[in-house]
Amino acid sequence: MHAVAVTIVVLALVLTARHGVVDRGIALAFGLLVAVGELARWGRGDDREPAPLGTAGALAYALLGEVAGEPTGHGALQVVAVTVAGALVGCVPHIARGTGPGPDHMARRVLTVAFAAVCFQPLYNQGRLAEWVGNGPGYALVVVGLLALTALCDAVLAAVLARARTGWPFGPLLRDELRAVPGIGSAVCATGAVTALAVAVAGLWALPVISLPLLLTQLAFRRYASVRATYRQTIASLARATEIAGYTPHGHAHRVAALSRAVGRDLGLSEPELTVLEYAALMHDIGQLSLLDPVTDGATAALPADRQRSIALLGGAVVRQTGVDARVAVVVERQADPYREQPVAARIVRAANAYDEMAREEGPQGPLKALERLRLGTGRDYQSEVVEALARVVSRPGPILGSAG
Repeated sequence: MHAVAVTIVVLALVLTARHGVVDRGIALAFGLLVAVGELARWGRGDDREPAPLGTAGALAYALLGEVAGEPTGHGALQVVAVTVAGALVGCVPHIARGTGPGPDHMARRVLTVAFAAVCFQPLYNQGRLAEWVGNGPGYALVVVGLLALTALCDAVLAAVLARARTGWPFGPLLRDELRAVPGIGSAVCATGAVTALAVAVAGLWALPVISLPLLLTQLAFRRYASVRATYRQTIASLARATEIAGYTPHGHAHRVAALSRAVGRDLGLSEPELTVLEYAALMHDIGQLSLLDPVTDGATAALPADRQRSIALLGGAVVRQTGVDARVAVVVERQADPYREQPVAARIVRAANAYDEMAREEGPQGPLKALERLRLGTGRDYQSEVVEALARVVSRPGPILGSAG
């Protein structure tokens, strides 16, 4: 996909430079809109949609047929060239700070904008669109429909790129991408459609008026993301209480959370389920704070079943008192139940916790011996599907993706 995107960009820039820019004023206005959108980007470079205004401006230009009632003459390749030029100008400060867009994000932007432009511009420039639907409500429906197809295309591209990068199953990744569309994705598509239709009637003066609501929406999403980050940091701080008190080894909670989230990904859990799983894994040992005598090295997997269950129930009670999501407390308090009675998240946390404890005990051959011991316990303590997913996760090269930090 990266190679295809680079090929399209090079072709668009070369041909646009050779034949000249059509409707330079219009191209400059939309290029500036894309640049401003990139300047206002937020979050990390690998976030799903860190620059919604830039994306909306690019989609509006791809679906632009008229400006104040006058037909435009730019084609699909010029749309890509203007989009890339505007994005590069707006990304300069972010690249200097090391927060620029990642290659996956740029490839998706190019391919989705090219898809929308190829679907619309040839039909409009050849007059076929006017013959089929005219300039009334049918035209607006075509623009909205093309944007819906573009959103679907973008979701598929994002899932394919994530699949290639992480190795997680494609189906759950696509499902998560489609679930994200009604959020900021719907605001981007709506702004792109309204901008294209408004400019067709009112001219380029409509650009700043239409862009303001999306900027305010972006600000609201930024604050929401900040609240979520603070919430997660609070849970991570609570999880460290057992380490500070000497009940568990350093980094144990975060390793279990990283393993649990990766296993959940491999098993196809959705993003909301993964969030609950991660929080429960971070706080899975918090019940040990109620013990008068700490367990040696915090290794609860080797304890008798009744003692494990007592610690889990105490942990669930503590979690409920913190105000964390009740679903997290349920996973914490049920992690020591017979696995056939556990929810999937509790099965994953139990296996990940046991693996980390066993691998630490066995020295250099710890990971292999830990997996062997887990497989021997699948008839009683651990679900075989979870253990096999854990084996696939730890066998992958590099750090565990989607970790809890």
